[in-house]
Amino acid sequence: MYYNFVLAVTWFGQEHRLFGLNWSYLTILGFIGNAIFSTRFLVQWISSEKKRKSVIPVSFWYWSIAGSIIMCAYWIMERSPVGILAYLPNSFIYMRNLHLIRKHHLAATASAPTQVPNKEN
Repeated sequence: MYYNFVLAVTWFGQEHRLFGLNWSYLTILGFIGNAIFSTRFLVQWISSEKKRKSVIPVSFWYWSIAGSIIMCAYWIMERSPVGILAYLPNSFIYMRNLHLIRKHHLAATASAPTQVPNKEN
């Protein structure tokens, strides 16, 4: 069993060529991060089409955070300062946007009346 694990890890850590390109676990991680990061635009587009105006749903920010973290991890493993600096600050900005949305939502619900008068006719 240990031997199988070592073989899997060894294969997983090596680069392989497919379609003339180098592939490794790092390449797959980069594709996953890029796909998650790009999904945010699909989510935003669908929400805007439903409302017939440009909107940014809250899920856009969650997809942005997830994609940024994975892409930053990818660039850290690639040891690329350009990629790291491109994605490192993004998650903090997206988290701040979520904080502002939550703060605005809590302020709106706090000022709303807790009891609605019963309308009897």
